[in-house]
Amino acid sequence: MPDGFANRPRILRGAFVEFGLSLPPLMVVFQFNPVELSRSRSLRFAAPRGFQPGGRGDSLRRFHERNSDLTTLRDLQDVSVDEENIAFDIRLDASEGLNEGDPVAGRFGISPRLSTLELMVRPKGEGVIEQGLRALVGSPGGFSYTKRPNPPLVLFVWGRKRVVPVNINGLGIVETEYSADLSPVRATVSVSLTVIEGKSVPQMYTNAMKEAMSMVNLANIADAQNVMIPE
Repeated sequence: MPDGFANRPRILRGAFVEFGLSLPPLMVVFQFNPVELSRSRSLRFAAPRGFQPGGRGDSLRRFHERNSDLTTLRDLQDVSVDEENIAFDIRLDASEGLNEGDPVAGRFGISPRLSTLELMVRPKGEGVIEQGLRALVGSPGGFSYTKRPNPPLVLFVWGRKRVVPVNINGLGIVETEYSADLSPVRATVSVSLTVIEGKSVPQMYTNAMKEAMSMVNLANIADAQNVMIPE
């Protein structure tokens, strides 16, 4: 039904998409985009190897005290950068489908989406379909859609500028309402992710988009005149 806004922008939805060929293929498009997404990254700084602080005090602080040139200090101090962590909640609700007479929602509630999320953290080699395929084609060493018995590798898709491979570190499911046959119809899923950083195509694409956005920020360079910098 038209809402009267012809120029209303299309709202994209986040998603989890399995990377690579496997059976069953796994994909969950978020029914509702998370209202909040937290991202964190930790850095650890240390004095360079070979620096002798004299056995007293904080070695990094003493290293800083002995180097007045900031460029030299920047180049010499050791820095360890941890992976980026992402956390958010996914809300699942079959109410709309039930009101519209959707047969899948009426019979299964949110079980299909919820089950797909759960399979994303379970080794594919444990799946019944995978084991059935192996039995059909012969020995366990024959053809397989799953090369290793590890959990699936998942891409986190968040708009056009962020497509990153992730490990799902945690999956917390709170079911809050059920149908007459005890199929869940409402739930909140808390997920925690670690970005797999490296030279994969999705990660390189996301890094390039981040650098492009930083270049766009140069449009605000005139704001620097409002910052007091000691001469």
